Amino acid sequence: MKRASQNLPNGSKIKSELHELPLNVNNFNRMTNMTYRVLFFLVAALLVLGGCKQDKEFTIRGKITHAEDETIVLEELHTTSLKKIAETKINTKGEFEISAMTGIPTFYLLKLSDQNFITLLVDSAETVTIEADAANFDREYNVEGSLGSAQVKMLDSKLKDTRHKLDSLRSLDNLYAGNPEYDNVRPRWAEEYNEIVQEQIEFSTNFVRENPFSMASVLALYQKFNPEDESFIVRDLQVMKTAASALNTIYPKSEQVQALYNNTLQIVRNEQSANMQRFIQEQGDNSPDIVLPDPEGNEVALSSLRGKVVLLQFWAAVDRGSRIQNPVLVEAYKKYHRKGFEIYQVSVDQNRAEWVDAIDQDKLSWINVGDMEGSKLAAAVYNVQNIPFNYLLNEEGEIVAKNLKGPALDKALARLLD
Repeated sequence: MKRASQNLPNGSKIKSELHELPLNVNNFNRMTNMTYRVLFFLVAALLVLGGCKQDKEFTIRGKITHAEDETIVLEELHTTSLKKIAETKINTKGEFEISAMTGIPTFYLLKLSDQNFITLLVDSAETVTIEADAANFDREYNVEGSLGSAQVKMLDSKLKDTRHKLDSLRSLDNLYAGNPEYDNVRPRWAEEYNEIVQEQIEFSTNFVRENPFSMASVLALYQKFNPEDESFIVRDLQVMKTAASALNTIYPKSEQVQALYNNTLQIVRNEQSANMQRFIQEQGDNSPDIVLPDPEGNEVALSSLRGKVVLLQFWAAVDRGSRIQNPVLVEAYKKYHRKGFEIYQVSVDQNRAEWVDAIDQDKLSWINVGDMEGSKLAAAVYNVQNIPFNYLLNEEGEIVAKNLKGPALDKALARLLD
């Protein structure tokens, strides 16, 4: 075994599950940073306000030139469908008015036709004013009285401008292909193309970072340079997690927020799984050693257990999930200890007294080690993303399984020891 040192594997960081960042405190990340404190109080205030919010009527008024006597339709935008909310005739002066009910900021399409529409983000009790010309309704319009709708327009306009610039460069590239000067001008165009892409990424990312509680951030997070692209413009996972957590706290009943939250959580889990698989493949039979003190101050090395089947368990006394899992481990230890099974349990607690008390309360008779800095390093080396988490090591110290619980742990131990 290799001894754990400061040379950590790439990407080995202690991270939280999406739902634990940045709004909930976990054992790895305590909110001592003032930014998070401000965020916490802001969330609390918004929850108080949002919790009392009921459906209220909003109104959309507008004047659209060259659309006299046409029908204008308001549709609510769902994740996979549209729902017609209302429609009305535009009068001979180009004026119209539509009213509907909502309790939270909601996305709507205001349509002159299926190809000629604008996206609005309307909150309850807002009075939204629209001015436009029918000929370029979907490209040029003025909106007032709705912050969300103004943000949506800004995001859409910026992306349309970026797409236009990129399309122009692609057209130039195609036009000059085969031209004697092509090899000279192409590097400059490629550099300009990359600068435009990066500027859009920074714009969209900064918008989400600065507006984590705005439903408009949902739109920003789902924007793509081209509809057929697999990746989104915003690629900063921490920014995505912050916005998804914030919006899920404020608008838990929003269909779009739930979709964003679940999609982001899946991305986080996929990344964690990939990191874990990469870590196991890289380590093989050279699993890093851990040397940490037990409650009496005696240093115990993981490598000293070579020859036994070992469950390397990361936990915390203050973590409910860890405490729930301890009785299961107690039963497994009683059943398999005499056959060569040992548990090496690493605490990531910040409070030593809580850790020691939990060992006594839960009747943990196996090896328990931990200290604040050493435990963090060990967790990072083993790429622990959340707790409780474990690895099962065979007699040679090789990782043979991970995150075993209940029947799965018993089955693995029976296979190795019976």
